[in-house]
Amino acid sequence: MADLREQIPEEDLVQVAPRAEENAPKGDSRNMQEWPKEPQPGSFRDKFRKSRYNDGTQERTEPTRGARIKDAAYSKTPERFKNASDLQIRLRTGTIYIVITLAGIIAGGWGLVLMLSVTAGICAGEFYFMLRKDSKLPNEVVGIVGAVAFPPAAHLWGLAGCMMVSLLLLLALLVWYVFWLRARIADVGVSFFGAHYTGLLLSSFVLIDRAVEWPYSSIILLIVFASVWLNDGMAYLVGSKIGKHKLAPKISPNKSWEGFVAGIVASMVVWCAMVLVPGVDISVPLALLFGMICGLMSVLGDLAESRIKRNTGVKDSGTIMPGHGGLLDRTDSMFIAAAVSFVLLTFGDCVTVIF
Repeated sequence: MADLREQIPEEDLVQVAPRAEENAPKGDSRNMQEWPKEPQPGSFRDKFRKSRYNDGTQERTEPTRGARIKDAAYSKTPERFKNASDLQIRLRTGTIYIVITLAGIIAGGWGLVLMLSVTAGICAGEFYFMLRKDSKLPNEVVGIVGAVAFPPAAHLWGLAGCMMVSLLLLLALLVWYVFWLRARIADVGVSFFGAHYTGLLLSSFVLIDRAVEWPYSSIILLIVFASVWLNDGMAYLVGSKIGKHKLAPKISPNKSWEGFVAGIVASMVVWCAMVLVPGVDISVPLALLFGMICGLMSVLGDLAESRIKRNTGVKDSGTIMPGHGGLLDRTDSMFIAAAVSFVLLTFGDCVTVIF
């Protein structure tokens, strides 16, 4: 205790009576000892968060600022939202994710670009985080900036804009590789791949948005998103109920062939709605074919991310979505499906793309 008093300025000390001698005669200062004042924010005493009574029998701990803020927020939370179960947390987080995604799709234009850029940046960061667990040293700054830049470049200049971002990204990574001697060529490849895996693939939605007049472009994107979401949902529901034959036991043990077939069928049915969209020249057989291919690519994207997590020893790509894990865990099925949908609609002469 004496050492503590020596570290505290004299003006921060007051005289208090020990708990064991509260009944001492008034004016009797034989047992009075110096005691620290309550710490003020930013003061010397602010870092001392624990103190003891003179007899050492009781310890008093002050809550930190973060704990006080958390307690204040919790006290304002309605009772029905407190102590939520895992299912409730998943539902709330999933609802927020769906609402934000739908808002970006329906808005179209720069609203869609903003939503995709934020998604690409977060997913790229989570991707690089996982690869660092695998002893890689990616350049997160350059990679995330490149991922974020793909959607606006696609909106402004189409495929030429995507090529320009890809070239600038490669040049920046080569400069980093040359002048930072700890970097390996594998780190350059991981950084380059991460930006394209997230930003470039999601930019395919922007290219579709440019090809068809709004609001029909938003309807097309809603159909593609719905096909991927229903693919995942039906695969989970059917697989959890009747799934017995494992699809990829060493990569994703919970996936089954029964759920895989149900998901593909759901994707094909959703794609049939493309026939009703003005500006899209597609027949029902072709829509069923494209739906099957899109469903297959959705499963491939999911398995690819599962393989990355298994190789790096990571259960979830992040923690930004409580109950779900990372944003990359929720959008992994969308990456390849987005690019393939753009290619199918373009080279199937269903839409006219402005290059």
